[in-house]
Amino acid sequence: RHGENIQPIVFELEGFHVPPGYGSLLFVLALLNYIVTLLGNGVVACVIVIDKTLHRPMFVMLCNLVACDLLGATAVLPRLMMHFLTGQKKIAYGAALAQAFSMHTYGVAVQTILGAMAYDRYIAVCEPLRYPAIMTSARLCFCCALAWVVALLCIAILFGFHMNVPLCGNTIKHVYSSNRAIIGLACGLSMTWSVSTGIFLIIAFSYIRILHASVTQSRTDSLVRSKAFQTCASHLVVYVLYEISSLVIIVSYRFPSASENIRKFLSILFIIIPPTINPIIYGLVSKEIRMSIIKHFNKLVHVKHTHKTSLS
Repeated sequence: RHGENIQPIVFELEGFHVPPGYGSLLFVLALLNYIVTLLGNGVVACVIVIDKTLHRPMFVMLCNLVACDLLGATAVLPRLMMHFLTGQKKIAYGAALAQAFSMHTYGVAVQTILGAMAYDRYIAVCEPLRYPAIMTSARLCFCCALAWVVALLCIAILFGFHMNVPLCGNTIKHVYSSNRAIIGLACGLSMTWSVSTGIFLIIAFSYIRILHASVTQSRTDSLVRSKAFQTCASHLVVYVLYEISSLVIIVSYRFPSASENIRKFLSILFIIIPPTINPIIYGLVSKEIRMSIIKHFNKLVHVKHTHKTSLS
């Protein structure tokens, strides 16, 4: 009504049930996880930006994956740390939507970016001589932009359908705000899995073609097969890791008798494990990134040693 004082909508995240005295410990564990995520992804991104020899399509796409991982981790972990440290559970409507939008964008963008990386690897393995002509700078920019646009557009449409649906509560029974939780409060339909399923089929088809091409070419050249599996190994491991983490969420809802804390912890594995482990996987599998990190680290140590020697 006209002149009525309308109070801003504030949700209350149910969060974890933290036993007395354990809040500080959980805060430290979450903080360490966030630091490792920032450090690992930051090192990979900086090395790729600094080292001109890594200014190639595969590593540019890897930088997009790093940005996506940082988006997902930053959307959840800082607020989770605040929850552990202060017990704060309230979240404003705008902040809840921003967190939910970031989380779902992360979930879709990870897959679309890995799909673009799969396409890049397929061209590199199956058309090595034509690769520079096919994967031009323009094509690279298009693939990266398309991955983000598809993710953002899908989530924007998904949220747009439910922006004006009336809410029937203000408690989100989860650790973080998600479209599924908000739609549940809005008495609407749950989030559809059609987008994720479609992207999964595209990525699966791409990797099957890569493996098929690798096996076919290996009949005449075993080195081609070895190189193909080496260049694709990291992408496959990262994608499988993400899918397993996501599958755990689905399975956890099938066991309502399980502890609430356990089910909530399983539901955030996809935001804890992949962003933390991805830089390690690429660092171990990619010899170029590993050697570049070592080279720049040795150069940094040498500069510091030279500086100390000159001062003394």
